[in-house]
Amino acid sequence: MLYLSTRGDPARKHFCEILLEGLAPDGGLYLPERYPQVDTATLARWRQVFNQGAAGGYAALAFEVLSLYIDDIPAADLRALCDKTYTEAVYGTPQIVPLKKLEDGFYLEALSNGPTLAFKDMAMQLLGNLFEYELARRGEALNILGATSGDTGSAAEYAMRGKKGVRVFMLSPHGRMSPFQQAQMFSLMDENIHNIAIEGVFDDCQDIVKNVSNDLAFKRSHKIGTVNSINWARLLAQVVYYFAGYFQATTKEGGRVSFTVPSGNFGNVCAGHVARQMGLPVDRLVIATNENDVLDEFFRTGVYRVRASADTHETSSPSMDISKASNFERFVFDLLGRDGARVKSLFGEALARDGRFDLSADPAFADAASRYGFRSGKSTHADRLATIRDVFQRHGVMIDTHTADGVKVARGHRDAAVPMIVLETALPIKFAETIVEALGRQPDRPAQFEGIEALPKRVQVMPASTAAVQAFIAEHCARA
Repeated sequence: MLYLSTRGDPARKHFCEILLEGLAPDGGLYLPERYPQVDTATLARWRQVFNQGAAGGYAALAFEVLSLYIDDIPAADLRALCDKTYTEAVYGTPQIVPLKKLEDGFYLEALSNGPTLAFKDMAMQLLGNLFEYELARRGEALNILGATSGDTGSAAEYAMRGKKGVRVFMLSPHGRMSPFQQAQMFSLMDENIHNIAIEGVFDDCQDIVKNVSNDLAFKRSHKIGTVNSINWARLLAQVVYYFAGYFQATTKEGGRVSFTVPSGNFGNVCAGHVARQMGLPVDRLVIATNENDVLDEFFRTGVYRVRASADTHETSSPSMDISKASNFERFVFDLLGRDGARVKSLFGEALARDGRFDLSADPAFADAASRYGFRSGKSTHADRLATIRDVFQRHGVMIDTHTADGVKVARGHRDAAVPMIVLETALPIKFAETIVEALGRQPDRPAQFEGIEALPKRVQVMPASTAAVQAFIAEHCARA
C-alpha cells in the first residue's frame, strides 16, 4: 500500500515513512492511493474475529484492519503491537469500546476507557507503540510536535512518556482547557515531555505545528514528527472502532448503522468516512459541532469559512473550540475526485488569501450528503445542559459536554429503521464545572486522578510565534 498527498505531490510513500513524517512536503495530508474494499464475507469473518468483544477480540480486529494498510511491518510484529496496545488491563473492559444502550436503536460507544479518559487514547496508545517500534528498527530519535485543544495532549503524553527515542513538545491554548485537562498534562514531570501554553486559541497552536512541519530544513534537521490527526497512522487506528461499533449494534451483515460524531478538527469523523469508503454499511455520518460551527456551516451551505482567533468562541465543550478543521482537507480531496491541484488551490491558496472557499455551486457538493452520507448539526451551552440532565434522568447515564453535543444533534437525524451510535468522547470528570451546573453534583472521579489539580505543574507560556517554538525545540535538542 502506497500513500499520496492531498495536494498533488507526485511522490508515493510507504506507511512507516509517513508514520514519522506527518505532513507531506507540499503541505498536504497523506491518504492511501485507494481504500481497500471489505465485502460481506470479510465483514462476517471480522465479526467472528471480534467475537462480541471477548478478550483479545478488539486487538485481533485492529490487526485485520491495519494489515490492509500496513505492508512494511511484518505481520507477526504488527499483531504483537495490536495485542500490546488493546488490553483489558489498559482499558478496563475486554470489549475495549463497549456499546451503552440508551434506548432501542440508540447507543453510545464508550471510547473513553483509556489512561486519559478520552477517545484520543484509542489511537494514541497504538501510535506510541508504533513510534517506539519503528525508531528502534531505524536506530533513530524523533521530536514530536503536537497541538491540543484538550484531550490530544494528555493522550499523546501518557502514550509517549518514557518511550525510547521520543521527545514530546505539546502546544495548548493558554487558559482555554478545563482545570482537569491542564492538570493531566502539566503535572507530568517526565524528562521527555515538554508542555508549551500558547497565548492564543487552538487554531494558533495548530498553525504553528503546520508552519514547523512546512519548514522542511528545520523539520529534517530536528527530526520533527506529529501526533495530531494530520498523522495518517492516528486516523487509521480510529477506523477500527467504527467496525467494532457496527458489530455490536447488529447481529448479521447487511443491516446499516449511522454514527454521530462530536467534531471540531474532522479527524474522528474522517475515520468514519474511511470505514464507509472501505465498505462498512454506514447510512449517515452526522457531524455535531458546538458554537464553533465551521463544519456545520459547510455541510449546510457549501461554504468553508475559517474564523479568526477573536471569533473562536470559548465554550463548555472546549476540545471542539476549533475553527480550522485540519482533517477536512482529506474529505474534500475525495469529494473533488482526488484532484490534488484543486485541493492545493483551495487549502493552500484560497484560505490564505480569502479565509474561505465556496463549493455550493459545484455539482460535487451534493455528493457530500447523497454519496458520502454526511449530515450535520450544532449544539449550544444550553443544549448541553439540557441533554446532560435528560440523559441522566431518563437513562441514569452521565455524559460529558462533547458527548452531549453528539446526543443532541443525533436526535435530529435518527431513522427508526437504522441504529444510531453516538461516539462518546470523554468521561464527565474532565468537565466537572459544567456537570455540576447541569446536575448539581460532582461527576465520579477515578481513584488515580484524586487531587490531580493540586499537583505541581511544569509548563512554558509563550506568544503565538513559530520562531519562539522552534527556538525552544532547538534549545532542548541541543541539550540532549
